[in-house]
Amino acid sequence: VQLQASGGGLVQAGGSLRLSCAVSGSISSINAMAWYHQTPGELRNLVAFITRVGNINYPDRVKGRFTISRDNNWNTVYLQMNSLKPEDTGVYYCAAGPVLGSFDFWGQGTLVTVSS
Repeated sequence: VQLQASGGGLVQAGGSLRLSCAVSGSISSINAMAWYHQTPGELRNLVAFITRVGNINYPDRVKGRFTISRDNNWNTVYLQMNSLKPEDTGVYYCAAGPVLGSFDFWGQGTLVTVSS
């Protein structure tokens, strides 16, 4: 399975971005996907996950602002980010795996910079 993240960029606080993660390879083996956020010197933190059966969840810090979605064929997973804040700045990684919490595959990351 290969993941290719895109859509990052520079945006002002309050603005929006949509990240995309293109999935290729053995897609049938994937049952959960997620987006993670990382800043320098920090661990990657989960910002959203979605499962093949439609379970979705977010941590409180992004709930109501971020929305994860996927196309019907599980070829692309999106992260719509609204009302962005400077603390949302960082590299966003998409991840995929056979079960929730077991993300064996990772994309290369896409940088999001939110200016104040």
